Amino acid sequence: MFLGQFQHNLDEKGRLMIPARFRDLLAGGAFITQGFDKCLMVMTESYFKQVYERIEVMNLADPIARLLRRLILSNAYSVEVDKIGRILVPQNLRTFLGIENGELVVAGQGEYFEVWTPTLWSEQMAQLQDTEANTQRFSALDLSKSKP
Repeated sequence: MFLGQFQHNLDEKGRLMIPARFRDLLAGGAFITQGFDKCLMVMTESYFKQVYERIEVMNLADPIARLLRRLILSNAYSVEVDKIGRILVPQNLRTFLGIENGELVVAGQGEYFEVWTPTLWSEQMAQLQDTEANTQRFSALDLSKSKP
């Protein structure tokens, strides 16, 4: 499972160092694509296939389904971790992030991880530090133990 947050650099050739604890999880292959909140998503091959299968059964006559399909699939690239633990971030995804090189934040999300610019990640963290807003946001989720 991808957990935690790490700061890593994107080098001048567009390669991102992957946290050591994430590398083994990507050994079976991975995909990188545009995320929903001005970030990138990196998924294992098996999880990407699950996402693809869900997209594939959506109604093509639905314009929202077509937009989601375009967002995820037209920006998806197969990536491999090189010998020293880096993946190549395609140029159009670097442009989407607004970065050519420098520091990025890698944030675990369970089945996948996200890649953020430090500024946008700080904004996300500021939202998450608002305890009053969190109470309202998350009150509808039932995180209690399931009943036998």
